[in-house]
Amino acid sequence: MISIAPKLPIDSILPTLRQQLRQHNCLVLQAQPGAGKTTRVPIALLDEPWLAGQKILLLEPRRLAAISAAKFMSQILGEKVGNTIGYTIRHERYVGKHTRIEVITEGVLTRRLQTDPTLEGVGLIVFDEFHERNIHSDLGLALSRDVQQGLREGLKLLVMSATLDTAAVATLLDDCPILNSDGRSYPVEVIYQGDDNTPLARQVVKATNRGLREQQGDILIFLPGAREIRACQRLLGDHFAGANVEILPLYGALPFAQQQQALRSSKGRKVVLATNIAETSLTIDGIGVVIDSGQERRLIFDAASGMNGLITGTISVASATQRAGRAGRVQAGTCYRLWSETAQQGLQPYSMAEICRSDLASLALELALWGVPDVEQLAWLDVPPKAHLSAATRLLNQLGAIDKHGRITPLGTQMAKLPLHPRLAAMVVRAKSPQEQILACELAVILEEPDLLPPVRQQVSTQSDLLDRLEYWRQARHSTSRERQVVACERSLSALTRRLKLSSSSNAVADEESIGRLLLAAFPDRVAQRRGDRRDHYQLRSGSGARLSMRSQLGSAPWLVAAQMVFQSGGEALIHLASALDREQILDYFGDQLPWVDDVAWDNGQQRVIGRKCRKLGALVVIQRPQAVDPELALPLMIQQIQRMGLDSLPWTASSRQWLQRARFVAAYAKDDILRGDWPELDEAGLLQTLDQWLAPWLLGVTSLAALKKIDLLEPLHSMLSWAQQQQLDKLAPLRVQVPSGSRVAIDYSDPNNPVLAVKLQELFGWQTSPCIAAGRVPLTIHLLSPARRPLQVTRDLANFWATTYPEVKKEMKGRYPKHPWPDDPLVAVAQRGVKKRLK
Repeated sequence: MISIAPKLPIDSILPTLRQQLRQHNCLVLQAQPGAGKTTRVPIALLDEPWLAGQKILLLEPRRLAAISAAKFMSQILGEKVGNTIGYTIRHERYVGKHTRIEVITEGVLTRRLQTDPTLEGVGLIVFDEFHERNIHSDLGLALSRDVQQGLREGLKLLVMSATLDTAAVATLLDDCPILNSDGRSYPVEVIYQGDDNTPLARQVVKATNRGLREQQGDILIFLPGAREIRACQRLLGDHFAGANVEILPLYGALPFAQQQQALRSSKGRKVVLATNIAETSLTIDGIGVVIDSGQERRLIFDAASGMNGLITGTISVASATQRAGRAGRVQAGTCYRLWSETAQQGLQPYSMAEICRSDLASLALELALWGVPDVEQLAWLDVPPKAHLSAATRLLNQLGAIDKHGRITPLGTQMAKLPLHPRLAAMVVRAKSPQEQILACELAVILEEPDLLPPVRQQVSTQSDLLDRLEYWRQARHSTSRERQVVACERSLSALTRRLKLSSSSNAVADEESIGRLLLAAFPDRVAQRRGDRRDHYQLRSGSGARLSMRSQLGSAPWLVAAQMVFQSGGEALIHLASALDREQILDYFGDQLPWVDDVAWDNGQQRVIGRKCRKLGALVVIQRPQAVDPELALPLMIQQIQRMGLDSLPWTASSRQWLQRARFVAAYAKDDILRGDWPELDEAGLLQTLDQWLAPWLLGVTSLAALKKIDLLEPLHSMLSWAQQQQLDKLAPLRVQVPSGSRVAIDYSDPNNPVLAVKLQELFGWQTSPCIAAGRVPLTIHLLSPARRPLQVTRDLANFWATTYPEVKKEMKGRYPKHPWPDDPLVAVAQRGVKKRLK
């Protein structure tokens, strides 16, 4: 065994760890930050008899962490990387024939398992920092467990984490043992800055000032994403201009050399602006202060739209603990949290696993290649959501990667071999020639990290946002002072073309047509058609709406394919990157998928249904010819149009409105013991929802608003009630009430909570109480009118009116209407319609 100094907390449990792995094939290790688990454990296991000279695979969640771990362990052994310790990350490999510990990123494990399911020559897989729970780590563990149970019982699995529900992982691995180790950390004082509504960059400057003034050591600032990092970098650079303070960014898309610069010691005070890449694994020299924004950027997949939405949300308690701990890795430190203690109490204990909230297209392709039709056949800490998986399989089917039974196709097998999202892999493998494949590779590099190359701002609009970026990249290749973004793109392109055995030395021909054709292979579900004459509003193949964002410079293209699009909670999606298409490209690409069909559509100009024979791509009409309207096809469209416009679009008359008001009154006030059978839903929402039941028979053959206006609504309304219910309606909500004068006065049901009888006062002489309806349960509200039919009084208590209010009304009205009777005792007077003379 190799002796390593100085001593770290993990060293005390290494003998127990070795013993447990001799007895068990699975083990969970929970070790606090600074324990030394990443670099100590693999080296300590190298000479174990059960390993028998086989290799250890150490999985790290990020490329920078993998490289750093490999370099640090090599330094411990006094060797160069590539000897005993090597690493493999995307597009880069440093491994020799004597390598025993290979540090890899989690996606590399998946690829290796698919190529060699038995993992010949590997004795142990170590899942480090498993609490980060990205899709690749969950998939890697599920596949490794499947191999262990079905192909290689002797393969050992070690899951290591700092903050994780270790009991759940142990249960997943057949109740395997759990070991715990303390960390090597110094005390960290946590200071809450309180909730602040000022812009985040200003809060960061304020906290940085305080940290530099009050504390020792360099400062690590956690921010949600690259955009916020750049904003804070500019503001801090201006604020500390001339001071001995170095402002350094640290996020995944940065070139490796620049990431390394943030990790090294600095001559002056150093301020590192980082995403959650710095939460675990990495030790940044000199950090004594952490400033935590409490935010992180994460993708949330919307299964209904089939798109990821990028949101900024609050971190979990576990993440806040991890971030604060970075201040105590090398010395006692301080953590300034840019929120209040009250807000801290509302944080979730753990972040939602990526597998539960993200696009699962890559995972679904891997499962299809693995030959697992049922996802529940594998062991998952969290089973992938069915809605997300369904959306992923639909996409893979559209891309041609799987058949209708979910089995992988030859095209899908080719796609799975490429280290690309299935969309981009489909674009590369579907290219028709080596030159077009090189162009597809260039587009794949641009689309993998669309923010790496800046948009080319022009005075005029373009026909392809991708062509602009591609031309910028190609021109920048020949520049003497090449930007680091360009170098990073070149490296990715070289690795991809080497894998495909292509020469990338010459530029492939690129124009809007070739780019559009390739993007159709990657984004067949994101074809969009312009809506009317609105330049930036589009309808997607799915039928949902989208609009061009300010980041896109696409001109007024009738058709486009969206390459970068973000779903918004408000409804419409935002298209950031797109390329124009023409109709012939769509017809050519989709071919047999667009048969001629009989169809109808609503014409807003004519306000009618029109008939057509057309070829449709989802909700989009690619080409059409006019033809006669089929009444059966027109019916649902008429119903949809009425639902869109509302009930007021129907031809209501006074009689039909009165019937509806009466029926609504009965539904509101007649009890279940009175009504016979189910009374229909008659509110606006209920009527609109059931149009296909009560109105449809009268709509057959109706194809325009003009024809709709000729329908007598009383007939379909009556059809909603049985004969017995119609009798109940007439009994419980009568049209009229006979008053003492002999008149039959109509009841106003316009307010179902307050039916009204409006009648002249003289016609009610002799009535002692207010009449009731609904089987005597609801008294009518009486509007007593003057001889000129003007309101005198409103009452529901007629007896009280005669006794208390009538004398005052009589005194005021008798002089104004002397020809009408105003008796002293209205309860014994004869009710009449007209004047005294007519009565005589």
